[in-house]
Amino acid sequence: MKVLDIDTWNRKQHYHHFRGLMDPYFAVTMPFNVSKAYQFSKDNHLSFFAKYLHDCMKAINAVTPLKLRVIEEDVVEYEVIHASPTLMRDDYTYGFSFVDFNNSLEVFIQNIELEKIRIKNSMDLYPPKNGLDCIHCSAMPWVNFTGHKEPISKHFDSVPKLAFSKANKTVDGLVMNVSISVNHALVDGYDVGLFSEKFQGFLNN
Repeated sequence: MKVLDIDTWNRKQHYHHFRGLMDPYFAVTMPFNVSKAYQFSKDNHLSFFAKYLHDCMKAINAVTPLKLRVIEEDVVEYEVIHASPTLMRDDYTYGFSFVDFNNSLEVFIQNIELEKIRIKNSMDLYPPKNGLDCIHCSAMPWVNFTGHKEPISKHFDSVPKLAFSKANKTVDGLVMNVSISVNHALVDGYDVGLFSEKFQGFLNN
């Protein structure tokens, strides 16, 4: 983790402007073609959720502004960003998880499975390991949403939040909408666009 020098940062004025707003967050919902990712998962008997989440995390870690967080008065950049998806129990409640990111899909899936076991055998909402070096995300495979609003903390929040919709068959293939909510003090529209390009690229490989 490194601390940015805000005084020499080329986004200094942008940061202070949005930091002073009551609601500095913006969100967009974008369609992604997940046909190849789904087929890869099916052919290799893997979790489709784990596959697209891994591709998402590779994209997150490839876009520097999505790795920035605010700690008190400092802006810091984490070396690696991990995943914190909500994972459902058999009784339809859920727990927040903390899944260590790894470039290896196999290792990443193992990390997800460990968190699934922990949550299934616990009533805890929060994971024992937690931090700002993650993204918060939820999968809603029952809902074909085209817009999504995240709950807003009463405290300044710099962790990006994502939601994944139901995947639907279209003339262009299997399409899944993804909502991403970010703090504009740290992330701009260009950065979200770059994330979108990289995420789609990883989904296609």
